[in-house]
Amino acid sequence: MKITSRDNHLVRQVKRLLSDASARRSEGFFVIEGARLCYDAALSGVKIKTLLYTAAAEENYPDRLEILRNSAAEIYEISSALSGVIGDTSTPQGVFCICELLDNRTGLDKIEYVVTPKTGYLGLENLQDPANMGAIIRTAEAFGIDGLLLSDGCCDIYNPKVLRGSMGGVFRLPIIDAGSMADTVQRLKSAGMRCYACVTDREALSIRQGGLKGGVCIIGNEGSGLREETIAACSGRITIPMAGNAESLNAAMAAGIVMWEMTNPSSLTDINIKG
Repeated sequence: MKITSRDNHLVRQVKRLLSDASARRSEGFFVIEGARLCYDAALSGVKIKTLLYTAAAEENYPDRLEILRNSAAEIYEISSALSGVIGDTSTPQGVFCICELLDNRTGLDKIEYVVTPKTGYLGLENLQDPANMGAIIRTAEAFGIDGLLLSDGCCDIYNPKVLRGSMGGVFRLPIIDAGSMADTVQRLKSAGMRCYACVTDREALSIRQGGLKGGVCIIGNEGSGLREETIAACSGRITIPMAGNAESLNAAMAAGIVMWEMTNPSSLTDINIKG
């Protein structure tokens, strides 16, 4: 079956899910756009309800479309004109998947799930830029971080910019809804975990001396940083030493540096511990 009408219910659903976080939550679905990202989702075990594709996409990405057809419960061809109407990118590839919400996102209801880290967890408090969120998820997966703790107020991980920026990492990285970050920190500390507030105060402990592996490091909002109650709840404050006059780093850049120090076996912390 080929869909050509803008009024088709699936076309309306794709547009709605791409643009409205509340619709994603209420309907229990989100949309992935692009041949590579949809293909990655299928290989990662994401449950695909509906595949929409154009004839041009079938010609350009035959191998990926074959995998997607085998993974989707419903399959429809759409016109190229419709692809341009519903796409969130400037040059749509003509491949869209309506998917069930991910099962790698959970609440902090089982504390033991979090307190046995191999590398550590990164907490994000009120992070609102989807591009930053996507980049952080991509970096966290690359470095082998155990998972992300997201506070209330963080942007939706199903935002199209987050999905694209994560390069598929959002499909695989454990993501935990932390609610109030200050309250979560108190719970984690009670369970024996070290929690560090990442701040711009140059009097704070350098990240290269903080013993970060196996702990939780928390990055704050792009403009206002961490809330005072979250900083106060943490085991200590850490900072990234900077030689220049910049007051702070981009949130995604700061998170990447922190995660490197959490996972790098040759950090100063490890050297000090060994000898």
